[in-house]
Amino acid sequence: MTEVRRTRRHDPHRRDRLIDAALQVIAEKGVAATTHREIARAADVPLGSMTYHFESLDEVLAEAFTRHANAAADVFDQRLGAATDRDSAIEAVITLIRDDLIGSPNDLVMAVELYVAAARNPALRAVTQAWMQRSRDALERHFDPATAREVDALIEGLVLHSVLSTDPMTPDQIRHAVERFLR
Repeated sequence: MTEVRRTRRHDPHRRDRLIDAALQVIAEKGVAATTHREIARAADVPLGSMTYHFESLDEVLAEAFTRHANAAADVFDQRLGAATDRDSAIEAVITLIRDDLIGSPNDLVMAVELYVAAARNPALRAVTQAWMQRSRDALERHFDPATAREVDALIEGLVLHSVLSTDPMTPDQIRHAVERFLR
C-alpha cells in the first residue's frame, strides 16, 4: 500500500487575499452578486477557504468594507493632518473630494455599495458609523464638531451626487460648494 502524502500549501496571507478579492467582486458585480464562490474564484483559492477563514458571507462583507472605509479614513487623516490652518484645511477638503473620493470610479462604486448594504445590515451600519466618526475626527482638527459633521455630510452628498448624476458637479462647482459653506 502506497501512502499518499498531501502537502498543505503554506499561504499565510490567504485571508487578506480573500478580503481583497471580496472588494474586487463587490466593485465589479455589487454586493447582491457577491458570493463565497465568486470571492474564492477571484482569489484563485478553493471554495473551502471561505468557510475556513470566515464564519459567514456577512463577516467577509464587514471585513472588506471595513478595509475600504479605513483606507478612505486614512486619506482624510493625511489630507487634513497636513493642513496647517483653516484655509489649507478648506483646500484639503476640496482636494479630498475632487481627487480622492470622486477621482476614483472604483471607490465611488464601493461607497455606494456600502451605503446601500448598510441600510439593510446593522453590522455594516457600524462600519459606516466608524468611518463617519474617523472622518469627523479628522475634520475637527480644523472645524468645530457641528461644522465637521455638516461638512462630512456635504462630502458624502457630493460623492453620491457624482455617482448618481448624469451631470455631476465640476471641480469648480465643488470648490464653490465647499468654500460657500466653510468661508
